[in-house]
Amino acid sequence: MDPFDDLLKGVRGEGAAFGTSALTPPWGLRFTDGAPLTLCVPMRGEGLLTQGDLTLPIRVGEAAIVRGPEPFVFADTDAPRTVRDVGPGDSAAGTGDTVLLAASYRLNGEIARRLVGVLPPMIVVPDEHDCAAMRGYLEAQLDACRPGRQIVLDRLLDWLLVCTLRDWFDRPEAVRPGWYQALGDPVVGPALRAVHADPGRPWTLASLAAAAHASRTTLARRFTELVGEPPLAYLTGWRMALAAERLADPSATVAAVAREVGYTDAFAFSSAFKRTLGKSPTAYRKDAEGSGPSGQARATNSM
Repeated sequence: MDPFDDLLKGVRGEGAAFGTSALTPPWGLRFTDGAPLTLCVPMRGEGLLTQGDLTLPIRVGEAAIVRGPEPFVFADTDAPRTVRDVGPGDSAAGTGDTVLLAASYRLNGEIARRLVGVLPPMIVVPDEHDCAAMRGYLEAQLDACRPGRQIVLDRLLDWLLVCTLRDWFDRPEAVRPGWYQALGDPVVGPALRAVHADPGRPWTLASLAAAAHASRTTLARRFTELVGEPPLAYLTGWRMALAAERLADPSATVAAVAREVGYTDAFAFSSAFKRTLGKSPTAYRKDAEGSGPSGQARATNSM
């Protein structure tokens, strides 16, 4: 495992309902549901995505991800005469040549926030996987009534989003976080993978340096230069993100979560958690319980 694997493995759609609509000019749709991430895929035709002062064209063969919670517009021109606000559950149909599939992801939790935090407001990525057949299959599944239809749609949505994110980070214009660039470093890369493969292990600077086949001084210097923080600070931050995810499970005690992320002393764990996330594990759990289920994706019939 590496940091990118860990960020993406939690991106899962459960119970997603895909939405598509045919649009006839002049048209403009303002997405207002405030989702942290919205995936937009033209099945036919093209349009312009606008959020704030940023406008990007998108056409068949491309996919876009828009970061919330700010609203954004999908329109046929950069100054549509009519814009209709759409939110969760809205739908519209027409006889036009532009067909848009949109799906909004509700991503709660610290790991999800790490993912959203490294993305620009909007990205548009060309299809590098020749997905014409997949788009046709998606449209067929939307109207299908076969057993297992919902699971198929959920996983296709997962696949589209994850491939779009991965392809974006491979593009030259992407602003990659330090840890992403550090994965290819012969010293820092092995240390990062070791942390993510076994975050609960009692890592020290010496043991991480051994995993990287480097001296402690070399690892500490290279890691801080490339990632932006020392190895053990990164380890603590990742452990606390994992702990926050586990605390969403009411059956997991604070002591059990502490052990899972490498702390034998629950008091030391609580102190590190509060220092990193600004509240105690118990307070964090109460807040999480009040915010509802995490990691759920919902495709909105927002066209």
